[in-house]
Amino acid sequence: MHTKRGKVVNNMREVHKQNIQKNLEHRLQVARDKGDMGLIRQLEAEMKHFQ
Repeated sequence: MHTKRGKVVNNMREVHKQNIQKNLEHRLQVARDKGDMGLIRQLEAEMKHFQ
């Protein structure tokens, strides 16, 4: 039973990480569209943290 729960928890972590990554990518695209260089640098630094 614990193995199944562990797999579910690991899957949830992975999905959460993917959602954060997608959100960062979207925010980065919006910042690029606006030409906000400060925000672009900040978001790129955050993305490196997740890679």
